[in-house]
Amino acid sequence: MKRVLTEVEEIERSIIKRFRKEIWSKFVKAIKDYELVSEGDSIMVCISGGKDSFLLAKCFQELKRHNKFNFDVKYVVMNPGYVDKNKEQIIKNGEKLGIPLTMFDSDIFEVSLKLNEENPCYMCARMRRGCLYAKAQELGCNKIALGHHFDDVIETTLLSMFYGSEIKTMMPKLHSDNFEGLELIRPLFLVHESDIISWKNYNNLEFLNCACKFTEKAARDENASKRKVMKELVKTLKKDNPNVDNNIFKALDNINLNCVLGYKKDKNYKSFLDEYEK
Repeated sequence: MKRVLTEVEEIERSIIKRFRKEIWSKFVKAIKDYELVSEGDSIMVCISGGKDSFLLAKCFQELKRHNKFNFDVKYVVMNPGYVDKNKEQIIKNGEKLGIPLTMFDSDIFEVSLKLNEENPCYMCARMRRGCLYAKAQELGCNKIALGHHFDDVIETTLLSMFYGSEIKTMMPKLHSDNFEGLELIRPLFLVHESDIISWKNYNNLEFLNCACKFTEKAARDENASKRKVMKELVKTLKKDNPNVDNNIFKALDNINLNCVLGYKKDKNYKSFLDEYEK
């Protein structure tokens, strides 16, 4: 008689079977193409409580199970001041998904609100990153993995152009400026958010969005988030050209320096006029 799969086994099977093309193959491709994981790595997977980071954790469990070389993974949740019900939901999801979570506390929500009552999100993001790097260092990890996905890359690029007056994007990996020897990696770099949502719905899973009271309140205002504006813009453009997001992504890997007015490398600016007469 065929053995009936447990709930967690069904969820794991869906990643490598039902969503193999949309999620698993793209996760593995990012790992290989951007050289995100190496033998002997000790990686701290950062779980915020949302769909992206929990999927990332499950993908790493599968990679650990099937990979040919050895590396270590720790699944860490930073509690920046969640209310009890949100904290309990994260723990419950960890148990449901078979992820051995390690949670540590901080007071980031409270401190960031005191430092900037009008817009605590910026301070919160910076403080979170610092706390996560410090925890990774404490645990002896050389890499931290975040759950940013393909749509985050596109939206970040457009935000930089429209509001920052420069062309730059979210990178698949980067070295920490303040924590020597630590590297940040984004293995869901090629995975579309719509496919993550499909995976979540297929398995009847419920996750947190942002558990901060400030952003939950602000989310009711349609114009509160510039990122949301970019998301809606891409959605509108895709009605005319369904491949527009992929084209934006490809453009970031296909920059023609002969046809730009100028560019920066580190802090040095170079104008097209510098070599124009040559």
